[in-house]
Amino acid sequence: QVQLVESGGGLVQAGGSLRLSCAASGRTWSNYAMAWFRQAPGKEREFVAAIRWSNGGTDYSTSVEGRFIISRDERENTVYLQMNTLKPEDTAVYYCAAGFARAVAVIPRGRYNYDYWGQGTQVTVSS
Repeated sequence: QVQLVESGGGLVQAGGSLRLSCAASGRTWSNYAMAWFRQAPGKEREFVAAIRWSNGGTDYSTSVEGRFIISRDERENTVYLQMNTLKPEDTAVYYCAAGFARAVAVIPRGRYNYDYWGQGTQVTVSS
């Protein structure tokens, strides 16, 4: 059974940092891209960052590039999102997702390219 389990969310002041974790289990992930999405109240779920499991290639949305870092630990089957210089507009529920990406040259950003999702973890940034 495939499972993605997020952890690490919480309340932080603007300018602070948090690290989210996503423990992935239930299959081999070498042909997958792992991504983080977020959804704020009343807004659409949006792409944040992604990493290709096989070679570590990454992609970021413009709103977080330079502040967030996505990485993976192959031994632990865990994906991380290091979030620095957090802003109130980063407040959202953050979701981990996995999508098959072996045959595509560009890491997918659309939510419908991702088949597996975690339950989400709340990140709140106070001003």
